[in-house]
Amino acid sequence: MNEPIEARIGHALRAKGWTICTAESCTGGLIAHRLTNIPGSSEYVLGGVVAYANRIKQALLHVRQGTLIAYGAVSEQTASEMAVGARELFGADIAVSVTGIAGPGGGSAEKPVGLTYIGVATPDGGVVVQRHVWEGDRETIKNASAEAALRLVLETTQKS
Repeated sequence: MNEPIEARIGHALRAKGWTICTAESCTGGLIAHRLTNIPGSSEYVLGGVVAYANRIKQALLHVRQGTLIAYGAVSEQTASEMAVGARELFGADIAVSVTGIAGPGGGSAEKPVGLTYIGVATPDGGVVVQRHVWEGDRETIKNASAEAALRLVLETTQKS
């Protein structure tokens, strides 16, 4: 039996007694959607924020204006602050964040279309951030980002 990653995450979270929340930008709620597709996920999914606009990242997730100015919305630093802010907002054990450029426009030489940062804030106060650059259209990039975020969540729950 090949269980979907969302179900495996659910088993791991239940086994640890952990809760999770999401802070999503370019994926637009896709990670939360996938997590909540699992029956019984209300036991461990607390909620999520789709923080597309920078002012929402700042107001709800406490991403610092200085971070956005210095590094931009699509950066390791912003992904980290989004994850930490979501964890604090929801009072969750872990939080997953994603910020990126899904395209087709909005890219640059330094930050091409397909660039995504995924963060996971852990119960010990740490944050793990991964950088990816995906190829493909907007939907492909969103799906690849959500899948990578779920993989990082699963890895985190298995390590901690």
